[in-house]
Amino acid sequence: MKSFTVSEEQGVVRADKFLAGLYPQYSRAAIAKLFEYDLVKKDSKSIKPGEKLKPGTLIEADISPLDQEPDVVELPILYEDNDVLVVDKPAGIISHSRGRYWQEPSVASFIRSHSKSALPQNGTPERSGIVHRLDRATSGVMITAKNERAMKFLQNQFQKRNVKKTYIALIESAPEKAEAIIDAAISRNPNDPKRFMVSAQGKSALTHYKTLTPTPSGVLLQLEPRTGRTHQLRLHLKYINRPIIGDEFYDGKPADRLFLHAASLKLKLPNGEDKTFTSKIPKAFYL
Repeated sequence: MKSFTVSEEQGVVRADKFLAGLYPQYSRAAIAKLFEYDLVKKDSKSIKPGEKLKPGTLIEADISPLDQEPDVVELPILYEDNDVLVVDKPAGIISHSRGRYWQEPSVASFIRSHSKSALPQNGTPERSGIVHRLDRATSGVMITAKNERAMKFLQNQFQKRNVKKTYIALIESAPEKAEAIIDAAISRNPNDPKRFMVSAQGKSALTHYKTLTPTPSGVLLQLEPRTGRTHQLRLHLKYINRPIIGDEFYDGKPADRLFLHAASLKLKLPNGEDKTFTSKIPKAFYL
């Protein structure tokens, strides 16, 4: 623990702003994590980031976690050039660290260790090079940026929906229609901020699905999201009463993993080349 005293010149100041001023090399998000883990104290008691500190107030803070680099995990590389790095993310690996997972290995920590150049931060150092996310439990293709120009180029395509994403999901039984478009707006669940829900007041969300082959465990679906809402595919399949196997978050049958896989990603690279990256469907989907 280090001790710090608020000066007369600083006047009355919020605790998080006070620490941020002392350590400008760290992002506000990183400073906030110290409070989340009760590492900032006054009179031996944990304080909140918004607590007002008067001149002469003494606080203690353990800032050692800010100097720790997240662990690194090796990931399969599908493609690499001077602008981008495409990986085949396994299920269970997060896209970037955040909150209580800030020291956990992630796609972001892998590309930071792999790249010799300064990566675009996309908001915070924890998100270095991350253009788009896959849920922790989802496996498959992810593209990352190695420089600021590539980041903006790729983000523009995602924002304009010029990227074609194809997923494979395993469900228990085939939908009534072999192929259809699910049109159901999505909003955050007000009773549980970690979950989302179909709601007429939500943002427009479209998913095209096509029934593929049956397997011993269920039926494979090909999914093409036309929009990019959080949990869209998972929620849309729950909406048609065909939740993804392993998606207990949205009423899916319990399993060892979430059976959702990002099988392909089609887009234009910063060098102007049109490219489609693919990832093999895991064998578990066919067992």
